[in-house]
Amino acid sequence: MALFGRAKSVVGLDIGSSVIKAVEVKASGKTYRVTAFGAEPVPPHAIVDGAIIDAAKVAEALTHLFEVNKTFKSKEVCASLSGNAVIVKKITLPVMTEKELAESIYWEAEQYVPFDIQDVNLDYQVLDPGTGPESKGNMEVLLVAVKKEKIADYTGVIAQAGCTPVIVDVDAFALQNAFEANYGLDPERNVVLLNAGASAININILRGDRSVFTRDISMGGNDYTEALQKELGLPLETAEQLKKGIPVDGATFDDARPVLQAVTENILLEVQKTFDFFRGTATSDKLDRMVLSGGASRVEGFAEALQERFGTPVEMFDPFKAVTWDAKKLGAEASEQAATAAVAVGLALRTVGDR
Repeated sequence: MALFGRAKSVVGLDIGSSVIKAVEVKASGKTYRVTAFGAEPVPPHAIVDGAIIDAAKVAEALTHLFEVNKTFKSKEVCASLSGNAVIVKKITLPVMTEKELAESIYWEAEQYVPFDIQDVNLDYQVLDPGTGPESKGNMEVLLVAVKKEKIADYTGVIAQAGCTPVIVDVDAFALQNAFEANYGLDPERNVVLLNAGASAININILRGDRSVFTRDISMGGNDYTEALQKELGLPLETAEQLKKGIPVDGATFDDARPVLQAVTENILLEVQKTFDFFRGTATSDKLDRMVLSGGASRVEGFAEALQERFGTPVEMFDPFKAVTWDAKKLGAEASEQAATAAVAVGLALRTVGDR
């Protein structure tokens, strides 16, 4: 779903709290191949909980990414947002025509969006037109509202870096695009896409090509780092290395393990709430498969803890399973970057003007 746009291929730009990832793809037969890839660290505290605090530093990191990676052909980008400024809600309305829906959607949205409707950009997609035998005269619509202020912050940084923002998407839907391109869709199963980033966890539950439930959790890799700093008395960079299993002075990974497990337990409680919310609204509440992405998903024991708690098969998301990686041109980084590149790949698959 696009909040604004026009029509051609774009660079997928995932501006995370710790790393910016950029991907460009080209159609190759029935799938795509990656023609350009770049990743650039974001200075600490430049983005906090998805909010851009230091626009100049973020723009500088973005500029450097494109300067170092000369393989990018386009400066037109598709970025995405998540967090508290993004509202995604499935709503039920009386059956109406597309024209009637377009005319009434802002009035309908006021009932579901906890912000002044004048302060948000709004988009929607009809999930079920309500023409089936079980519709009971109702249609289902996926409503997306994003604060204009947050869109302006991100598009402003992109423009500062000499790029043109042509689409703004939502992290959860970008993840869905990448999943569909690499794994296909199963209309009979509920699939959980869980993207664990530095400051947020995006959850999108799919059934076939439909997103049936989404939620962003304001926790992520930074929580592990901060816990290690506090409990073991480590500086930021040392705690970040230890979280990844890299040996450091002053503490061993055996010291870190119980701290990491405690944070994972707190995250699992929020994931449990998410699944409980989903089960309260779903007609088929069984979770058949869980696919993990994002840097925090690689914390030791995270995937195993999810599978043990929820009894759902868990696997790591490979955004290069069908979307091919040109190792000769781009280097052999695919395996290292796979866990963190899923959102950027999904954004790169967008073409402006689609829905």
